[in-house]
Amino acid sequence: MTNRNQSHHKKTWLTLSAVLFVCVFFLSLTIGRFPFTITEFIQTILSPIRGWNENLNPQLSLVLFQIRLPRIIMVSLVGAGLSVAGSCYQSLFQNPMMSPDILGASQGAAFGAAVALILGFSYIQIVGSSFVFGIVAVGFVLFLNRLVRNPGNITLILIGMMIGTLFSSAISLLKLMGDPTNTLPAITFWLMGSFASMRMVNVIYTAPIILLGLIPIFLYRWQLNIVSLGVEEASSLGVHVKRLRFILIASATIVTAACVSITGLIGWVGLIVPHMSRILFGQDNRYSLLGTAIFGATFLLIIDNVARMLTTSEVPIGILTSFVGAPVFLILIMKRHRIT
Repeated sequence: MTNRNQSHHKKTWLTLSAVLFVCVFFLSLTIGRFPFTITEFIQTILSPIRGWNENLNPQLSLVLFQIRLPRIIMVSLVGAGLSVAGSCYQSLFQNPMMSPDILGASQGAAFGAAVALILGFSYIQIVGSSFVFGIVAVGFVLFLNRLVRNPGNITLILIGMMIGTLFSSAISLLKLMGDPTNTLPAITFWLMGSFASMRMVNVIYTAPIILLGLIPIFLYRWQLNIVSLGVEEASSLGVHVKRLRFILIASATIVTAACVSITGLIGWVGLIVPHMSRILFGQDNRYSLLGTAIFGATFLLIIDNVARMLTTSEVPIGILTSFVGAPVFLILIMKRHRIT
């Protein structure tokens, strides 16, 4: 297959993936315990544009625009953000087992939230504390890595795992110290991940941060292709590897910390979705990163719909992503092993 045919093939799959995402997005708006007919849904969607306020149930507008729409937007952003961050780490470190939490961002953010919950902070303060500690955790990893005489990818990963373990242990200590009636359940539930409390204010404050972190990753995606070939090859081609690594790690950390701070821990998304994307788009980050963002948003939307409808009380989405992610990743590994 020629390069032109390959490019056309990938663009076709990108278009189909985008169409699937749009369909799942609007379908998700209709799913829930408050029923919508097709006519009511269309009228409610078009009411701000056409001014169709007559004979319109105000509860429909409230549920759609104040509850479901902010939630669906945040699910899409978090799914895309975690997936792109995971794909960025996998290409940057040339390791398919990398995930967004490998450098301790998720564990640091979880510790920040646990501290805020212990101290009785407000919701906004909990989100802020979680985000700051997520950034601090990765900053500490980068600082320790600079103290090493011959720093490298393996060293950075090992330091990240160590810092992540320390923060996880600190969370366990906080859970032990917390009030078993109120604080302990709050920390435990937060760690499971949930979109139940999403409102438009969450979108307004969090979406710009996630997008701010995603922009550099997409801008440097062609250099990410070169770095994935190896440090020596990238340097010989004029890529400033250390600077690029810092920019991409900082961007992926911002995305991960923002996502975790607003939703809690959601595992496996940033690990399995990049692999699913590469099945269609290969290793070329010019296409696979965009495909990863679309797949991640679609995947998490589907999981969130199941979480909302599976039982009368909403299932924390982190539980479902683990149940789905682990078998899917095993299937991908077995398939790759048979092929190679």
